[in-house]
Amino acid sequence: MFQTTPDSCAKTAVSITPADSDLAVPCRALYVGTGGNLRVTTINGNDVTIANVAAGTILPVSVKRVWTTSTTASNIIGLS
Repeated sequence: MFQTTPDSCAKTAVSITPADSDLAVPCRALYVGTGGNLRVTTINGNDVTIANVAAGTILPVSVKRVWTTSTTASNIIGLS
């Protein structure tokens, strides 16, 4: 059986539509296809807006929510 460690590659990629509620499944990183601001809640509960994320960026941050409020980035993919 294949084991997943905190530093291993993502096994799943899902399209994320920002919403002011938690994701069905938290993700370990985000890919941003169209740049802009990205407001997230981390797994540990920190609410932060990451400003001016460039298109094509992979953010190595574990999140449980990608907010509609204050998010202008789009084409977001959750990696787990």
